[in-house]
Amino acid sequence: MTEWIKVIILGIVEGITEFLPISSTGHLIVAGELLNFANTLDGTFEIFIQLGAVVAVIAYYWSDLWTQVRTVQSDNGVQRLWLAIIVAAIPAALLGFLLRDFITERLFRPEVVAISLIIGGIVFLIVERQPAKATQPTSDLKAITLRQAVLVGLAQTLALVPGVSRSGASIIGGMLSGLNREVATAFSFYLSIPVLGGATIFSLLTSLDEINSNDWFNLILGAVISGIVAWFAIGWLLRFVARNNFIPFGYYRIAAGIVILLLVAANII
Repeated sequence: MTEWIKVIILGIVEGITEFLPISSTGHLIVAGELLNFANTLDGTFEIFIQLGAVVAVIAYYWSDLWTQVRTVQSDNGVQRLWLAIIVAAIPAALLGFLLRDFITERLFRPEVVAISLIIGGIVFLIVERQPAKATQPTSDLKAITLRQAVLVGLAQTLALVPGVSRSGASIIGGMLSGLNREVATAFSFYLSIPVLGGATIFSLLTSLDEINSNDWFNLILGAVISGIVAWFAIGWLLRFVARNNFIPFGYYRIAAGIVILLLVAANII
């Protein structure tokens, strides 16, 4: 299998999994092992192709985003929303900056992904089976409080461990803080813009001296493919959560984690 075909496959994996609560980085690590993808950039490829997903979010919400840009000075709700996004992005940004080398060197391993997937799957099952709270959950993006934003931001830091899932952690954090499922999911999408965008830029700047012309081709191709696929994944997930809960993803995570552990035990990956 040629390298560019592997890049396309990995771009598809990234696009499908970035916004589903099943860990895109974890799936990329395992898929890269299975494909024997020759990635020598120490995590830069996995991080950079997330840029496509960021562009997909901006494209999907473009109408809303442009309206917010035009009304931000006069709309207190828009100001509150973006203050919440900034507050929620800070914890993961700080820890990611401080722990980047440790994470890419020590945690980008299939067994770490497997354990994180299983634990996260169990958490999803527990949270979704909790009885409904007496208080009405927040059902408007513009009504998210700073307290809720802080809780989402703290939950999102767990996603620095491959296999946890940034979207999964932020959605669960949002639901536990009092957001309804739809708002927690949409807030996770909005939050991806500064978080993934910032991580991509930082990773790229710190790896510029290691990237050759072939690497650039792979990075750009992977990002383009992931962006196209992610755009469809966003729409699908929003329709899904409007009618369903996240229990199927919990079971998927547990099953995927067990399969990965078996592949590791069999020395396949």
